[in-house]
Amino acid sequence: MNLRQLEFFVILAQTEHMTQAAKETNTSQPNISHAMTMLEQEIGVRLFEKKGRNIQLTRHGRIFYEYVAPALVEIEKGQRKLQEMVDPDSGEIQFGFIFTMGANLAPKLTQSFHKKGHQKINFEFQQGNSNQIIQMLLEDRIDIGICSKVSNDSELIYQILTQEEMVVVVPLEHPLAKYDTISLVETIKYPYVYYSKQSGLRPYLNQQIKKLNLDLDIVCELEEDHSILGFVGQNYGIAIMPNIPSIRSFPVKKIKITDELDDRNIYLAVKKNNLEIPVLKKFYDFCLENANKKWD
Repeated sequence: MNLRQLEFFVILAQTEHMTQAAKETNTSQPNISHAMTMLEQEIGVRLFEKKGRNIQLTRHGRIFYEYVAPALVEIEKGQRKLQEMVDPDSGEIQFGFIFTMGANLAPKLTQSFHKKGHQKINFEFQQGNSNQIIQMLLEDRIDIGICSKVSNDSELIYQILTQEEMVVVVPLEHPLAKYDTISLVETIKYPYVYYSKQSGLRPYLNQQIKKLNLDLDIVCELEEDHSILGFVGQNYGIAIMPNIPSIRSFPVKKIKITDELDDRNIYLAVKKNNLEIPVLKKFYDFCLENANKKWD
């Protein structure tokens, strides 16, 4: 059994047609037929059976496919990682970030990175809350991530990337809309739209509310920033949230908070052993050096 036989097997299983499989693998039908015969003899079971002019997997073939197909994907990922280590000026980076970073920082970092002469490095993007970003890192579904919390997992390292300013947002016709600055104690008599327990922002907000000894009237909980803004705009309540650019797109008033809040840190997270990959280390260093740079 060799890798080429397994590649032929997977393509043939997916196309169910010998001619199409030969075309996709850039070989001849007899080569594929011979490879499958040898594979079946080695395994000791039939993997394919005829169905009209096509072929299909047998029961044993379907079981074998469930193991071989994902194994080939992992082999391809391993090859890609090794190629990236050899050539630090090309390759692909799986980049994940929390929702608030998708409006400004994440696209600016990647665009500026490309402009610095790294056009051959491609990005694939994932978004989620901080818990999801951390889980994707641990499962190797992303190579590097921006999140707002730190886990205790020893595989990951975190560096402070930037900080977010927190503001109060209220409906345009709300009694508080006449203010440009406000202390949070002045807001507690009004109902709140609040971040849900799934949000990485929730623990931070809870800590600040506890520190100020406030008791909020929470009438609605949501995970994502734009949903928060949508509900505030429809007069469900007011909210504390990061000062993101898209606030201006909703019918709400943004008010600066005068209370002294703890820093809302945003972290760059990566698996320790991934920093051995030159292409990833190059982007990691670039992010730390340029996160707070003012772009034109």
